[in-house]
Amino acid sequence: MKCGRREFLEMSAGAWLASRLGARADSQLPPLSIKQIRIPVDVTQPFSALHVSDSHLTLVNEDDAGDTRKINLANSRSRIFPNAEYYLGEAVATARARNELLLHTGDLIDFVSYGNLERASQTFAADDWYATSGNHEFSKYVGEATEDAAYKAESYDRVQAAFPNDLTFASRVVNGVNFVAIDDVYYNVTEAQHALFEQEVAKGLPIILLCHVPFYLPGLCAEQLAQDSSAYVTGAPLEVTSQYPSARAAQQRTDQPTADFLAWLKEQPLLKGILCGHLHKYHEERFSPTAMQYVCSGNFQGEVQRITFAADVSTPASGSFPASDASLPGRLDTRWHAAGGTDTESLLDTRFFAEGRTDGESVLDTKTRIGTVLFTR
Repeated sequence: MKCGRREFLEMSAGAWLASRLGARADSQLPPLSIKQIRIPVDVTQPFSALHVSDSHLTLVNEDDAGDTRKINLANSRSRIFPNAEYYLGEAVATARARNELLLHTGDLIDFVSYGNLERASQTFAADDWYATSGNHEFSKYVGEATEDAAYKAESYDRVQAAFPNDLTFASRVVNGVNFVAIDDVYYNVTEAQHALFEQEVAKGLPIILLCHVPFYLPGLCAEQLAQDSSAYVTGAPLEVTSQYPSARAAQQRTDQPTADFLAWLKEQPLLKGILCGHLHKYHEERFSPTAMQYVCSGNFQGEVQRITFAADVSTPASGSFPASDASLPGRLDTRWHAAGGTDTESLLDTRFFAEGRTDGESVLDTKTRIGTVLFTR
C-alpha cells in the first residue's frame, strides 16, 4: 500500500536529507572546476559548450515510498555522492551565464527511481541539453543483475521519456557542427548504429561524437589497468580483456560489430572529437589523425569541461602534436609497430611527419612501451 507524504518522509529521512544537502549553496564546498578545451573545427559561428558527465543523482520521492529497498539504496548511495545536486546546479548556472549548450555524457542519475527521473526531466526541460545515457541510467538497484540488452529494456521507456533526445542514436547540428550521440553503455556498438553513423558522415559536416564509455586507446587502457583489474573501455582487444576477472571479461568483451565500427571510425576525416565520461577522471588521447578523445571527470565531484569550437586552426587542438617547423605541411600518423620482430610485443609509435620526408626524418617521434601489458594489432 502506498504511504502518505508524512510516512514517506519518516521512513526515508536519511535519504531525503542527504539528497537535499547538495541543493544548498554550501560555502564549504570548492567551486566548480572547469577544464578548458579547444577543438579547431569549421563552424558557421564560434561557440562553446559545457561538457558535464557522471552527476549521479540519488533522489527518491513519494512515489518511491512503497519500495523500501529503493529508499535504502538512496540512503547508501547519497553518502557516496553527497554533492551531486549541488554541482549539477553549479554546472547549469555556469552554462546559463554564458548561454552555452549543455552536453551530458551519461550517469545523470545513479539508479532508476521516480525521484531521479523527475529531477532528470525537470533539469533537461529547463535548459538547452543534449545527452547520452550511461549504464546507471538503467540500473534499478545498482549491481543487482547482469547488465545486458534485456536488463536495459526493463527501464528503457521510463528513462527515455525523461531525456531530451533519443538515447540509442541521435544527431543535432549546431553552427555547422554535427553532434552525434550513441549508446555504448554496455561496451558495444551495434550494426544499426554503425549504419546510422554512416548516414551522418554522408552529410559532409564535421562531427563531434558523444558517448558514455570511452573508446579503447592504448594509453588510457594502460592507465586504467595500473589502477584496476579492468579498463572499462569500449573496444579493447581480446589480448586485454582476457586479463580481466571473468565477469568483467564477459561484460566488456568486444564483439565484431564494435570492432568493425571503431576501425571504420578511425578512418573518418570528418570526425573531430569524442566526448565521453564513465571513468570519473580526465583523460585526453588521440583517437585518429583528426580527432582527440576527451574523457570528462565526474560532475558529482565538481569537475566539468568547457569545449570551445572555432574555425581558426592556427593554434593546435589540446593534445595534438605540431611540427617544430610550422612552415612545413604535415600529417599525424599513429601506428602500431612490432618490437624485436615479434607479433606479441608492440610499441606505440606516434609520429608527426613532414610531407615528403622519410620515416627517419620525422619531426616528432614519441614511442611508449605499454608496461607489461602486451598489445597486438
